Amino acid sequence: MENKMFCFQCQETAKGVACTIKGVCGKEASTSNYMDLLLGVVRGVSTIEHLLRQNNIQSVEGVDSFVIDSLFSTITNANFDDASILRRVDKGVALKKQLLAIAAQNNIQLPDYQEVTWGGEKADYDAESLRENILRNENEDLRSLKELTVLGLKGMAAYAEHAGRLGYADQEVNNFIHKALATIADPNADMTTLLSLVLETGSKGVSAMAVLDKANTTSYGNPEITKVNIGVGKNPGILISGHDLHDIEELLKQTEGTGVDVYTHGEMLPAHYYPQLKKYKHLVGNYGNAWWKQREEFAAFNGPIIFTTNCIVPPTARDNYRDRVFTLNSTGFPGWKHIEADENGHKDFSEVIELAKTCDAPTEIETGEIVGGFAHNQVFALADKIVEAVKSGAIRKFVVMGGCDGRMKSRDYYTEFAKQLPQDVVILTSGCAKFKYNKLNLGDINGIPRVLDAGQCNDSYTWAVVALKLKEIFGAADINDLPLAFNIAWYEQKAVIVLLALLSLGVKNIHIGPTLPAFVSPAVLKVLVEQFGLGGITTVEEDLQKMIG
Repeated sequence: MENKMFCFQCQETAKGVACTIKGVCGKEASTSNYMDLLLGVVRGVSTIEHLLRQNNIQSVEGVDSFVIDSLFSTITNANFDDASILRRVDKGVALKKQLLAIAAQNNIQLPDYQEVTWGGEKADYDAESLRENILRNENEDLRSLKELTVLGLKGMAAYAEHAGRLGYADQEVNNFIHKALATIADPNADMTTLLSLVLETGSKGVSAMAVLDKANTTSYGNPEITKVNIGVGKNPGILISGHDLHDIEELLKQTEGTGVDVYTHGEMLPAHYYPQLKKYKHLVGNYGNAWWKQREEFAAFNGPIIFTTNCIVPPTARDNYRDRVFTLNSTGFPGWKHIEADENGHKDFSEVIELAKTCDAPTEIETGEIVGGFAHNQVFALADKIVEAVKSGAIRKFVVMGGCDGRMKSRDYYTEFAKQLPQDVVILTSGCAKFKYNKLNLGDINGIPRVLDAGQCNDSYTWAVVALKLKEIFGAADINDLPLAFNIAWYEQKAVIVLLALLSLGVKNIHIGPTLPAFVSPAVLKVLVEQFGLGGITTVEEDLQKMIG
């Protein structure tokens, strides 16, 4: 059967090769092809912008934000709305024309190759030419390195967008994104150049996470150890999902005193850890689990749902919540109301609040509490206790089990791995992977919980900072000499940038699963194995022996 699309960017890609008819995520072939078109336009914009910046020529406003938003909107489970993607294409084509004019006025010589999307309009492209954007390199190793970089850039863009909404940016990160896209657009880029670019992507990923960490902690305070309610109250509620803390702050301000409660979902859980957000009494708790359970949980919630970022699961015609979902920022879904920000970045949630008032209170699906808030500042506050526990032998090892959750049965591996860990091993986690084990009763070691949750996927930065601090405290010659193992679950592109960030810091012997990425060719995988000891997971028993001994 003829391929209608080609997408292999997530862990659930069809048959471990590529989605070619419809995305496992629910993405239609048309959406995938329009995303390929958008990425082609983005490469053209960034190539010209990179040349202008190299020559210190003033560009036009909005190039950074356009590229970052476009990359983010093509991330897995973020945007399923063709019209929304095509509006970005139009915006990019208009920007590109402005940049081309500036380049011409300043006698800037463009490369002698032409990207498929450098020139015309949407009507000039058919689906076949769009798919060739991904497969345009016949050499699978060059293609693999380019795709690895692109997917890392998508994750980096997500973090840059969140930080930008709080008024923080790293211009070096923005400049690198343009440089990387310009390099990817070059058909003459060789293996050495592209492998170096992959590692530089990881290094700039660390910078992007550092900026977001600064933005979040400066705006909302350092996360603190917090018990989060997983039951429900009696008032009607609004459920907010995704990752954007600026959005939940706005929602909390606008719902205060309205009689409407706010609940977090999925990766928004860590909002409860920040002092300036947890002070709102109507931030009642966290409802549900990881993203992939949302259809049944949204049906039980009864009130409106807001998606601030990715992790949308397309509903079916039978799902009763279809008419009470709102999208923001880079997300979109056909038929769902999209709330745009005004020129000051402010979003008006009055329609959501009024709808919530007409709804029943959430149906209780579980009770109890979960504990989190172990970001680097809080861990450092416990440093003496942790160091003493390590020196005394009470803690034998730490295992970083961050990353993504997913719906595949094979991911039960992570629950079993957590259950079977020896009692003297502590789990360091971040991202939605934690929902595989954060509600287990794994106890503590001398008052230190055996599951330390730093927060969202971008808060994997915490474990890099902690590892470097432990290296200093213990006088280790190398970060890999620490009693620290990495067993990372991945699903989408934010996990890719976290992995590249860890590799750039010199971390070795990382295990990833439940499967290896389809976009990494055998030869590129061989390089990653030989240089960094990267490997996949096997069985719980074998991996416990390898990682813990």
